[in-house]
Amino acid sequence: MATHVITGAGSGIGAAVARRLHARGDELVLHARDAGRAKELAAQFPGARTLVGDLADPDRLSWAFSHQSLPDRVDSLLHIAGVVDLGPIGELTPKTWHHQLNVNLVAPAELTRHFLPQLRVSQGHVVFVNSGAGLNAHAEWGAYAASKHGLKALADSLRHEEHANGVRVTSVYPGRTASPMQAKVHQQEGKEYDPSRWIDPESVATAIITAIDLPRDAEINDLTVRPGR
Repeated sequence: MATHVITGAGSGIGAAVARRLHARGDELVLHARDAGRAKELAAQFPGARTLVGDLADPDRLSWAFSHQSLPDRVDSLLHIAGVVDLGPIGELTPKTWHHQLNVNLVAPAELTRHFLPQLRVSQGHVVFVNSGAGLNAHAEWGAYAASKHGLKALADSLRHEEHANGVRVTSVYPGRTASPMQAKVHQQEGKEYDPSRWIDPESVATAIITAIDLPRDAEINDLTVRPGR
């Protein structure tokens, strides 16, 4: 039975992945930003463990984890949580930059640091759910794209560093996916949101689970998932 640490399990792609892994009987350790959210996740996924820490404040994650019990075994670490705030470079404040860089880049690096010992023992898998913006940056996506370009660099460096330890690393680059984040993006863009136009989170979940279930003789490094409609 595999053990998966998952961020972003409360909605969208993260919830779809958690549902699939929970349904097949795997052990889940679900990250939550606070105790209230942890309680909601525990009710949503009976039997799952929770781990509390604010990704927006990665400097305090180590302190938060020191007061909790971390899993002894980790087969996969799935970085799915993320935030987005659009705006032209000339108007973005340092607060906006820091928030996206902390949640989307620095916190995944810090979580990976904490769980690398367990991942090395299990020869586990780290999955970074990136974005199309991690490959191409467009107007008003500067801060978000910068955080996701950085996440690609983190994944690529980690893959080279940990290959000899048997740790696999995959970056997944979904296009626009029907989720609460996408609804927020449309609101910021001033556009009407029609979820039927975009990728179903279950489809991205299928891609992620395919990567982690791949036999040990192979590794998916980069996986781009685009809207099929």
